[in-house]
Amino acid sequence: MKKIKVGDKYQIQCYKHNGKIHRAWDEAIVLDVKEDYIVFGNNRTQVIEASGNYWHTREPAVMYFFKDKWFNIIAQIKRDGIYYYCNIASPAAIEENTIKYIDYDLDLRIFPSGEYKILDRLEYKYHKKIMEYPNDLDHVINNSLNKLIDSYVNGAIYFSNYRNLEYSKIYSSLVEQNNKN
Repeated sequence: MKKIKVGDKYQIQCYKHNGKIHRAWDEAIVLDVKEDYIVFGNNRTQVIEASGNYWHTREPAVMYFFKDKWFNIIAQIKRDGIYYYCNIASPAAIEENTIKYIDYDLDLRIFPSGEYKILDRLEYKYHKKIMEYPNDLDHVINNSLNKLIDSYVNGAIYFSNYRNLEYSKIYSSLVEQNNKN
């Protein structure tokens, strides 16, 4: 298996529980490699929906994909502050320059004010029924949402605005360096 290093370029593929692709991001550049997670960055990258429609992200993002946690975290660096969009999802797998995970609908949105909101409860309830999520998976998903909220409330490093701004600078310098080569 190829060793992952800072500056490597990956794609992201998000699936649903039924194995169908949900969404794909064209680019994610490795910013840091930790023992239990990898930090990626992108900006204005193309996103392709399962329907074939596509759009581009609007701002720099710092993304945390975990090897053993059932969520991922996206810090969106916007003009009015840093927003966090957290997906309840399977731990990330990396195969052939692609980050892959299964999205389980529930999301946590954290605002620059510090307030947060749980999103997509109805979508979760619907998919749980039609895709027949087993009870043990339902337990893992709900437990992971609670752990994610606890991580935020207790000041986990992934929610450090300072740290995410530093990662954003690393991303910009890597892109600039790539453009020179």
